[in-house]
Amino acid sequence: MATTADTDAMRRAVALAARGLGSTSPNPVVGCVVTDAAGRVAGEGWHQRAGGPHAEVHALAAAGEAARGGTAYVTLEPCNHTGRTGPCAQALIEAGIARVHYAVADPNAEATGGAATLRAAGVEVTGGLLAAEAEAGNAAWLTAVRLGRPHVTWKYAATLDGRTAAADGSSRWISSAASRADVHRLRAESDAVLAGTGTLRADDPHLAVRGVEGATQPLRVVLDARATLTPGARVLDDAAPTLVVVGEHADTAHLPGTDLLRLPLHEGRVDVGELLAALYARGVRGLLLEGGATLAGSFVAAGAVDRVVGYLAPALLGAGPAALTDAGITNIARALRLDITEAVRTGPDLRITAVPTTAPKEH
Repeated sequence: MATTADTDAMRRAVALAARGLGSTSPNPVVGCVVTDAAGRVAGEGWHQRAGGPHAEVHALAAAGEAARGGTAYVTLEPCNHTGRTGPCAQALIEAGIARVHYAVADPNAEATGGAATLRAAGVEVTGGLLAAEAEAGNAAWLTAVRLGRPHVTWKYAATLDGRTAAADGSSRWISSAASRADVHRLRAESDAVLAGTGTLRADDPHLAVRGVEGATQPLRVVLDARATLTPGARVLDDAAPTLVVVGEHADTAHLPGTDLLRLPLHEGRVDVGELLAALYARGVRGLLLEGGATLAGSFVAAGAVDRVVGYLAPALLGAGPAALTDAGITNIARALRLDITEAVRTGPDLRITAVPTTAPKEH
């Protein structure tokens, strides 16, 4: 039976894990707290970058000899394999840890089995402590392992009546400065940011992270089936890497030196599943969708939206483009139902985070 102290330590581990968002792919985010035999915190750590030490290794190093006879709280089952780093289960055993609480079992066939290894060595192991909180914090990696595609967050900003721009096309600024700053946090926590050419033509967005200290710049992905992007677009500067997705036969002579991904077109469009598979192969585990209503609709229609983050401004327009179109939903019975997981103020706006109530699709 977990105590209040156990819960507090695991919640701290979940918070530590979040520090790795955006910089660990294709690895998970993991946090670890080590307490000594008397229950005092002796060491903390989190997985900071792919190829670097895992969370347990950082926490054990901080704890030193105080770890012997103590307890480790880890957000993900300690790994049981040797990759670019050694198995964390063995590191915990060698450090003399007596008890391990982990939140989520490792679904990766290569790395799972750490709990069994620990038990075989005489370590007391318990799983499932704060599993829902740890799952939410590691949603991108867990979705990628389970479904074989990136976890997709669709972000949009709209007025209370659901308009993303006025009737004349003007849209700056619907959301507040606080909301726009928060979007940079979302970008910093993502491996890639995706927009289509409609958004680029309308807004010429930069898509890079600004104002987030120590952020790893995400891959900027432009979906441009017919290669209409102009060389002067802001998204092509050197502030962050950029990948332009074009049709397999598109003329790209005007984009020399640009990183291109060629995909077949289906009725003039790139297939969402094929795009996600290609991004997954490039190590993308968390994708932020910043495109317009049509692009978002194609992802919704494909069952490939795992989280929705909407910034609702206290304003009304009465006309203008809607936040979502062409999602393949023609009847109220087919509406994509969502669970609201968070509703908070960002300046004068309301940020609503929600996840689908039905299981996402594999690709």
